[in-house]
Amino acid sequence: MTDFKNAKELLALCHKNHQRVSDVMRQRECELGEVSMDQACGRMRKVLEVMRQSAQKPIKMPQKSMGGLIGGEARMLDVYQGKGSSVCGKVLGRGITYAMAVLEVNASMGVIVAAPTAGSAGVVPGVLLALQEEYGISDERMVDALFHAGAIGYLAMRNATVAGAVGGCQAEVGVAAAMASSAAVELMGGDVQQSLDAAATVLMNMLGLVCDPVGGLVEYPCQNRNAAGVANALVAAELALAGIRQLIPFDEMLDTMYQVGRRIPYELRETALGGCAAAPSGCRFCH
Repeated sequence: MTDFKNAKELLALCHKNHQRVSDVMRQRECELGEVSMDQACGRMRKVLEVMRQSAQKPIKMPQKSMGGLIGGEARMLDVYQGKGSSVCGKVLGRGITYAMAVLEVNASMGVIVAAPTAGSAGVVPGVLLALQEEYGISDERMVDALFHAGAIGYLAMRNATVAGAVGGCQAEVGVAAAMASSAAVELMGGDVQQSLDAAATVLMNMLGLVCDPVGGLVEYPCQNRNAAGVANALVAAELALAGIRQLIPFDEMLDTMYQVGRRIPYELRETALGGCAAAPSGCRFCH
Protein backbone atom coordinates (compact mmCIF):
# COMPACT_ATOMS: atom_id res chain seq x y z
CA MET A 1 0.00 0.00 0.00
CA THR A 2 1.32 3.43 -0.99
CA ASP A 3 0.70 5.83 1.87
CA PHE A 4 2.55 8.44 3.89
CA LYS A 5 1.80 10.32 7.09
CA ASN A 6 4.29 13.14 6.79
CA ALA A 7 6.72 14.77 4.38
CA LYS A 8 9.63 12.68 5.64
CA GLU A 9 7.82 9.50 4.64
CA LEU A 10 6.78 11.06 1.33
CA LEU A 11 10.37 11.99 0.55
CA ALA A 12 11.53 8.47 1.40
CA LEU A 13 8.89 6.91 -0.87
CA CYS A 14 9.88 9.16 -3.76
CA HIS A 15 13.56 8.29 -3.37
CA LYS A 16 12.96 4.58 -2.87
CA ASN A 17 10.74 4.21 -5.95
CA HIS A 18 12.41 6.94 -8.04
CA GLN A 19 9.10 8.77 -8.32
CA ARG A 20 7.87 12.33 -8.19
CA VAL A 21 5.45 13.54 -5.52
CA SER A 22 2.67 13.55 -8.12
CA ASP A 23 3.36 9.90 -8.97
CA VAL A 24 3.17 8.81 -5.33
CA MET A 25 0.01 10.81 -4.66
CA ARG A 26 -1.73 9.50 -7.77
CA GLN A 27 -0.88 5.93 -6.81
CA ARG A 28 -2.12 6.54 -3.28
CA GLU A 29 -5.43 7.91 -4.55
CA CYS A 30 -5.93 4.89 -6.79
CA GLU A 31 -5.19 2.39 -4.04
CA LEU A 32 -7.11 4.01 -1.19
CA GLY A 33 -9.97 5.20 -3.41
CA GLU A 34 -10.12 1.87 -5.25
CA VAL A 35 -10.22 3.58 -8.64
CA SER A 36 -8.24 3.09 -11.81
CA MET A 37 -5.50 5.43 -12.96
CA ASP A 38 -7.74 6.64 -15.77
CA GLN A 39 -10.56 7.38 -13.33
CA ALA A 40 -8.28 9.28 -10.95
CA CYS A 41 -6.77 11.35 -13.76
CA GLY A 42 -10.21 11.96 -15.26
CA ARG A 43 -11.45 13.42 -12.00
CA MET A 44 -8.39 15.65 -11.75
CA ARG A 45 -8.94 16.88 -15.31
CA LYS A 46 -12.41 17.98 -14.22
CA VAL A 47 -10.83 19.82 -11.28
CA LEU A 48 -8.48 21.56 -13.70
CA GLU A 49 -11.36 22.62 -15.93
CA VAL A 50 -13.36 24.08 -13.04
CA MET A 51 -10.27 25.97 -11.90
CA ARG A 52 -9.72 27.34 -15.39
CA GLN A 53 -13.33 28.45 -15.80
CA SER A 54 -13.44 30.17 -12.41
CA ALA A 55 -10.15 31.94 -13.14
CA GLN A 56 -11.21 33.25 -16.53
CA LYS A 57 -14.93 33.99 -16.35
CA PRO A 58 -14.79 37.15 -14.15
CA ILE A 59 -12.23 38.72 -16.47
CA LYS A 60 -14.81 38.73 -19.26
CA MET A 61 -17.95 39.01 -17.12
CA PRO A 62 -17.32 40.70 -13.76
CA GLN A 63 -19.88 39.94 -11.09
CA LYS A 64 -20.56 41.65 -7.77
CA SER A 65 -20.17 39.50 -4.68
CA MET A 66 -23.10 38.59 -2.45
CA GLY A 67 -21.82 40.91 0.27
CA GLY A 68 -21.04 43.70 -2.15
CA LEU A 69 -17.43 44.12 -1.01
CA ILE A 70 -15.70 42.84 -4.15
CA GLY A 71 -16.39 42.42 -7.84
CA GLY A 72 -14.60 43.49 -11.00
CA GLU A 73 -11.06 43.51 -9.61
CA ALA A 74 -9.80 40.76 -11.94
CA ARG A 75 -11.09 42.68 -14.96
CA MET A 76 -9.38 45.83 -13.73
CA LEU A 77 -6.08 43.99 -13.38
CA ASP A 78 -6.44 42.48 -16.84
CA VAL A 79 -7.07 45.89 -18.40
CA TYR A 80 -4.15 47.45 -16.52
CA GLN A 81 -1.73 44.69 -17.50
CA GLY A 82 -2.87 44.97 -21.11
CA LYS A 83 -1.40 48.48 -21.19
CA GLY A 84 2.09 47.02 -20.86
CA SER A 85 3.00 48.88 -17.69
CA SER A 86 2.68 46.08 -15.15
CA VAL A 87 5.29 46.06 -12.40
CA CYS A 88 4.81 42.35 -11.75
CA GLY A 89 5.72 40.72 -15.05
CA LYS A 90 3.72 38.13 -16.95
CA VAL A 91 3.62 35.15 -14.58
CA LEU A 92 2.95 37.06 -11.36
CA GLY A 93 0.60 39.50 -13.08
CA ARG A 94 -1.47 36.71 -14.59
CA GLY A 95 -1.32 34.72 -11.35
CA ILE A 96 -2.74 37.45 -9.15
CA THR A 97 -5.43 38.23 -11.74
CA TYR A 98 -6.60 34.63 -11.80
CA ALA A 99 -6.45 34.35 -8.01
CA MET A 100 -8.67 37.39 -7.53
CA ALA A 101 -11.02 36.14 -10.23
CA VAL A 102 -11.58 32.84 -8.43
CA LEU A 103 -12.43 34.65 -5.19
CA GLU A 104 -14.92 36.77 -7.13
CA VAL A 105 -16.60 33.60 -8.40
CA ASN A 106 -16.67 32.13 -4.91
CA ALA A 107 -18.15 35.28 -3.34
CA SER A 108 -20.86 35.43 -5.99
CA MET A 109 -21.94 31.82 -5.32
CA GLY A 110 -20.23 30.39 -8.41
CA VAL A 111 -18.46 27.04 -8.74
CA ILE A 112 -14.85 26.84 -7.54
CA VAL A 113 -12.44 24.17 -6.32
CA ALA A 114 -11.66 24.47 -2.62
CA ALA A 115 -7.89 24.20 -2.67
CA PRO A 116 -7.72 23.63 0.21
CA THR A 117 -10.60 25.94 1.23
CA ALA A 118 -13.05 28.21 -0.56
CA GLY A 119 -11.44 31.28 0.99
CA SER A 120 -8.03 30.31 -0.41
CA ALA A 121 -9.25 28.81 -3.68
CA GLY A 122 -7.51 31.30 -5.95
CA VAL A 123 -3.87 30.58 -5.13
CA VAL A 124 -3.34 27.14 -6.70
CA PRO A 125 -5.09 27.93 -10.01
CA GLY A 126 -3.50 31.38 -10.06
CA VAL A 127 0.04 30.01 -9.88
CA LEU A 128 -0.39 26.92 -12.05
CA LEU A 129 -2.50 28.46 -14.82
CA ALA A 130 -0.11 31.41 -15.10
CA LEU A 131 2.84 29.05 -15.47
CA GLN A 132 0.96 26.96 -18.02
CA GLU A 133 0.29 29.99 -20.19
CA GLU A 134 3.81 31.38 -19.97
CA TYR A 135 5.63 28.11 -20.63
CA GLY A 136 3.15 26.22 -22.83
CA ILE A 137 2.66 23.42 -20.33
CA SER A 138 0.30 20.60 -21.33
CA ASP A 139 -2.88 19.74 -19.44
CA GLU A 140 -1.37 16.32 -18.66
CA ARG A 141 1.46 17.94 -16.74
CA MET A 142 -1.02 20.27 -15.07
CA VAL A 143 -2.90 17.22 -13.80
CA ASP A 144 0.40 15.97 -12.35
CA ALA A 145 0.86 19.33 -10.62
CA LEU A 146 -2.60 19.09 -9.07
CA PHE A 147 -1.85 15.65 -7.65
CA HIS A 148 1.33 17.11 -6.20
CA ALA A 149 -0.55 20.04 -4.68
CA GLY A 150 -3.04 17.57 -3.24
CA ALA A 151 -0.25 15.74 -1.42
CA ILE A 152 0.84 18.93 0.36
CA GLY A 153 -2.76 19.78 1.23
CA TYR A 154 -3.33 16.28 2.56
CA LEU A 155 -0.30 16.57 4.86
CA ALA A 156 -1.54 19.92 6.17
CA MET A 157 -5.00 18.55 6.89
CA ARG A 158 -3.63 15.40 8.51
CA ASN A 159 -0.97 17.01 10.69
CA ALA A 160 -2.16 20.58 11.24
CA THR A 161 -5.19 22.50 9.92
CA VAL A 162 -6.41 24.40 6.86
CA ALA A 163 -9.20 26.19 8.73
CA GLY A 164 -8.99 29.91 9.36
CA ALA A 165 -11.17 29.47 12.45
CA VAL A 166 -8.51 27.18 13.92
CA GLY A 167 -5.20 28.53 12.65
CA GLY A 168 -5.81 31.90 11.04
CA CYS A 169 -5.27 32.81 7.40
CA GLN A 170 -1.79 31.25 7.56
CA ALA A 171 -3.66 27.94 7.61
CA GLU A 172 -5.82 28.82 4.61
CA VAL A 173 -3.93 31.03 2.20
CA GLY A 174 -0.65 29.86 3.72
CA VAL A 175 -1.30 26.19 3.00
CA ALA A 176 -2.78 27.03 -0.41
CA ALA A 177 0.43 28.89 -1.29
CA ALA A 178 2.53 25.99 0.00
CA MET A 179 0.54 23.60 -2.22
CA ALA A 180 0.97 25.87 -5.24
CA SER A 181 4.66 26.55 -4.66
CA SER A 182 5.60 22.91 -4.14
CA ALA A 183 3.68 21.85 -7.25
CA ALA A 184 5.24 24.68 -9.26
CA VAL A 185 8.73 23.43 -8.41
CA GLU A 186 7.94 19.98 -9.79
CA LEU A 187 6.27 21.54 -12.82
CA MET A 188 9.41 23.54 -13.55
CA GLY A 189 11.75 20.56 -13.24
CA GLY A 190 12.76 20.72 -9.58
CA ASP A 191 13.31 17.66 -7.41
CA VAL A 192 11.32 16.41 -4.42
CA GLN A 193 13.51 18.06 -1.79
CA GLN A 194 13.26 21.39 -3.58
CA SER A 195 9.48 21.07 -3.69
CA LEU A 196 9.27 20.46 0.05
CA ASP A 197 11.72 23.29 0.71
CA ALA A 198 9.46 25.64 -1.26
CA ALA A 199 6.44 24.58 0.80
CA ALA A 200 8.39 25.17 4.02
CA THR A 201 9.49 28.62 2.82
CA VAL A 202 5.90 29.64 2.16
CA LEU A 203 4.73 28.66 5.64
CA MET A 204 7.70 30.49 7.13
CA ASN A 205 6.94 33.67 5.22
CA MET A 206 3.22 33.63 6.04
CA LEU A 207 3.58 32.56 9.66
CA GLY A 208 1.14 34.32 11.97
CA LEU A 209 -1.18 35.67 9.28
CA VAL A 210 -4.56 36.30 10.93
CA CYS A 211 -8.06 35.63 9.59
CA ASP A 212 -10.16 38.81 9.89
CA PRO A 213 -12.90 38.85 7.23
CA VAL A 214 -14.75 42.14 7.10
CA GLY A 215 -18.38 41.60 7.96
CA GLY A 216 -17.66 37.91 8.47
CA LEU A 217 -17.73 37.48 4.69
CA VAL A 218 -15.13 35.54 2.70
CA GLU A 219 -14.52 38.51 0.43
CA TYR A 220 -12.25 41.16 1.89
CA PRO A 221 -9.32 41.05 2.65
CA CYS A 222 -9.49 37.42 1.51
CA GLN A 223 -9.31 38.29 -2.18
CA ASN A 224 -6.21 40.45 -1.71
CA ARG A 225 -4.55 37.78 0.38
CA ASN A 226 -5.06 35.20 -2.35
CA ALA A 227 -3.13 37.49 -4.66
CA ALA A 228 -0.41 37.83 -2.01
CA GLY A 229 -0.39 34.03 -1.67
CA VAL A 230 0.40 33.73 -5.37
CA ALA A 231 3.35 36.08 -4.98
CA ASN A 232 4.62 34.20 -1.93
CA ALA A 233 4.32 30.87 -3.73
CA LEU A 234 6.29 32.08 -6.74
CA VAL A 235 9.02 33.62 -4.57
CA ALA A 236 9.42 30.38 -2.61
CA ALA A 237 9.50 28.29 -5.79
CA GLU A 238 12.18 30.57 -7.28
CA LEU A 239 14.34 30.24 -4.17
CA ALA A 240 14.02 26.47 -4.12
CA LEU A 241 14.73 26.05 -7.84
CA ALA A 242 17.87 28.15 -7.39
CA GLY A 243 19.08 25.54 -4.89
CA ILE A 244 18.50 27.55 -1.71
CA ARG A 245 17.81 25.02 1.03
CA GLN A 246 15.58 25.50 4.07
CA LEU A 247 17.01 25.03 7.54
CA ILE A 248 13.60 23.99 8.92
CA PRO A 249 11.97 21.08 7.03
CA PHE A 250 8.33 21.12 5.94
CA ASP A 251 7.08 18.80 8.70
CA GLU A 252 8.53 21.09 11.36
CA MET A 253 7.22 24.23 9.67
CA LEU A 254 3.77 22.66 9.46
CA ASP A 255 3.83 21.91 13.18
CA THR A 256 5.14 25.41 13.89
CA MET A 257 2.32 26.95 11.85
CA TYR A 258 -0.24 24.87 13.75
CA GLN A 259 1.17 25.82 17.15
CA VAL A 260 1.28 29.52 16.22
CA GLY A 261 -2.27 29.31 14.88
CA ARG A 262 -3.59 27.88 18.12
CA ARG A 263 -2.08 30.83 19.97
CA ILE A 264 -3.67 33.46 17.75
CA PRO A 265 -6.45 35.23 19.73
CA TYR A 266 -9.93 34.04 18.79
CA GLU A 267 -10.79 37.59 17.68
CA LEU A 268 -8.31 37.03 14.82
CA ARG A 269 -9.53 33.58 13.77
CA GLU A 270 -12.47 34.15 11.42
CA THR A 271 -14.72 35.79 14.01
CA ALA A 272 -14.72 39.27 12.39
CA LEU A 273 -13.99 40.74 15.84
CA GLY A 274 -10.47 42.01 15.19
CA GLY A 275 -7.93 43.02 12.59
CA CYS A 276 -9.32 44.51 9.39
CA ALA A 277 -12.85 43.64 10.49
CA ALA A 278 -12.47 45.88 13.54
CA ALA A 279 -11.05 48.86 11.65
CA PRO A 280 -13.53 51.79 11.55
CA SER A 281 -14.24 51.36 7.85
CA GLY A 282 -14.55 47.61 8.27
CA CYS A 283 -16.93 47.92 11.21
CA ARG A 284 -19.60 49.40 8.96
CA PHE A 285 -20.06 45.91 7.52
CA CYS A 286 -19.88 44.00 10.83
CA HIS A 287 -23.25 44.65 12.39
